Amino acid sequence: MSERRRANQMAQQARVPAYQLLADDLRSQITSGRLRPGDRLPTEPELCARAGVSRSTVREALRLLSSQRLIVTTRGVTGGSFVAEPNASELAESLSAGVRLLLATAAAGMSDLMEVREMLEVPAAGLAARRRTEADLERLRSTMFDPVHDELPVRLAAHREFHVALAAAAGNPLFELVTGPLYAITNEVQLSDLAPQGTWLGIDAEHREILRCVAAGDGPAAERAVTWHLARLHAARPGSPRRTVVPEQLRAGRRSPAATPAPAARPA
Repeated sequence: MSERRRANQMAQQARVPAYQLLADDLRSQITSGRLRPGDRLPTEPELCARAGVSRSTVREALRLLSSQRLIVTTRGVTGGSFVAEPNASELAESLSAGVRLLLATAAAGMSDLMEVREMLEVPAAGLAARRRTEADLERLRSTMFDPVHDELPVRLAAHREFHVALAAAAGNPLFELVTGPLYAITNEVQLSDLAPQGTWLGIDAEHREILRCVAAGDGPAAERAVTWHLARLHAARPGSPRRTVVPEQLRAGRRSPAATPAPAARPA
């Protein structure tokens, strides 16, 4: 390492609080696997001696790691700080909070969110068509809603559950982790503002078309159906520039699932 690079590195470290440096080092050990879930961290005095910092600095570093759900601290004779077991719902909550922050600060917009959803969900729909089980199909069928008689909260919950079930059918737990928060945010920010009747009739028909393709094991058709569905969701959003992301070959190659007749409404 050159003298200039070493000097720059030392200058950067001098600007970072000591507790942050210690937390970064412990986080690196956790995320690299050197410290495994359930492993006990060194005691506070041991960390003080190793890092050459005060006890208050160690405690601040541990509080930071705890807030990031990387460690769990217990009290008592057998207590201490332990590497936390991975929790998918907590990880998803952290991701969701980060996405909401980006949207709230205008660092990212709904168009960015829908673009990411398209990149993830379209190929995953193809995987779902190839990997789905009968249990997956039953879960997808259970999310169907009545676009005429169901109240908006029921429709919102059913829409989110459909996409969560579709993600599960892809058979990749990491995909479920990443996409789950995106569905929740889309529901909160976008779908609650949609025109109530015609748009929801289209969403219902599109869900049924996606389900049909997945049940048939037709990966390319499932990908096309999801592409169309996401494009229509984006175009239906109030304030949308109405720019569709549906390729022209998709328009020519299949009819819109929104044109599929909606199922007969169940009795009130």
